Amino acid sequence: MGRYDSPAALAALVQPHQVHRDIYTDQEVFQQEMKHLFANAWVFVGHESQTPNKGDYFSTHIGTQPVIQVRHSTGDIHVLLNRCPHKGTKIVIDRQGNTGKFFRCPYHAWSFKTDGCLLAIPLKKGYQNTGLEETDSGKGMRSVGDVKNYRGFIFARLAEEGISFEEFFGESLSSLDNMVDRSPAGRLEVVGPPLRYMHHCNWKMLVENQTDTCHPMVAHESSAGTAVKLYEELDLPEGAPKPPAMEIIAPFMSPYEFFEGMGIRTWPNGHGHTGVNHSIHSDYSVIPGYFEALCESYGEEKAKAILDENRHNTVYFPNIMIKGPIQQLRVFIPIAADRTVVESYIYRLVDAPDELTARTAMYNRMINAPTSIVGHDDLEMYERAQEGLM
Repeated sequence: MGRYDSPAALAALVQPHQVHRDIYTDQEVFQQEMKHLFANAWVFVGHESQTPNKGDYFSTHIGTQPVIQVRHSTGDIHVLLNRCPHKGTKIVIDRQGNTGKFFRCPYHAWSFKTDGCLLAIPLKKGYQNTGLEETDSGKGMRSVGDVKNYRGFIFARLAEEGISFEEFFGESLSSLDNMVDRSPAGRLEVVGPPLRYMHHCNWKMLVENQTDTCHPMVAHESSAGTAVKLYEELDLPEGAPKPPAMEIIAPFMSPYEFFEGMGIRTWPNGHGHTGVNHSIHSDYSVIPGYFEALCESYGEEKAKAILDENRHNTVYFPNIMIKGPIQQLRVFIPIAADRTVVESYIYRLVDAPDELTARTAMYNRMINAPTSIVGHDDLEMYERAQEGLM
């Protein structure tokens, strides 16, 4: 029996005033998180625009469980475990593609419809009287316990039974609503592949940092601080518009009072957002024609209400953060107690000016790329903390 097999042992790791470092470093704790937390929570899988056509698939993970998001022949999106029920072989290894009308296992050629149902088995007579038809394996690829398409965002729960989607997220869905409503058409589309790289730290460090407003002016001083200093030395005429890159980078060096004044809102089950009052995106330049497009779709009053929301980072526990004002989403994929893959996606607001997408892409490159100005500051802090806790 392991050290952390009992609920009491796990509960003892968390005290009112502190948590034990094993929360971040112990592989057994990590396995318990995968077994109980990621399996029972509603976890983000992907976006419907990643699988627009019948047979399109996208492979990812729920916790450490490989899964496939696939568009079935009916047009519905299914989420299947990425393994053959025969020997457990992964069905697909490509990140995404189109499988046609069925999946075919590369090991023994068992084939399955795109909803997971068994289609054919070579030498099927050889399985007669073996009991295969009475087993789950004889029915096909296993689906996750439940799937929800919320305004284009695909979430899944591995467990067959458990908390409903609506109860798990509750009022926190208002952040996703605002992000989608920023499109005059009320639709988003993923733009290109994500920026993807490994972080040698525990997944919870990344989640926690998304609502940490005490670090930007410190951790990013050498990058954002230097950029601001050099820009100020240009001695530009008063009132000269800031270049888009400076609009993005300069707010990172705002004082404690600015970040403290943002405010934070929390909801049950670990969800929450900074930027109740303002955010680093509040003073971005107006894109010509955008407000007019929103007014045409929603009316002036609702258009103003949509844009008045400048939420900074919204965390949907346990695995994503979204930035509504710049249409960005980051996924945290746990690999081990000390390893996490981070993927940063950007979205296009359908029927909005292309300049918005260009600004979002610039933000993603400057802040979240492996060679970005800001992201590597955070990466170093995560890894220093992980090493210090070992």
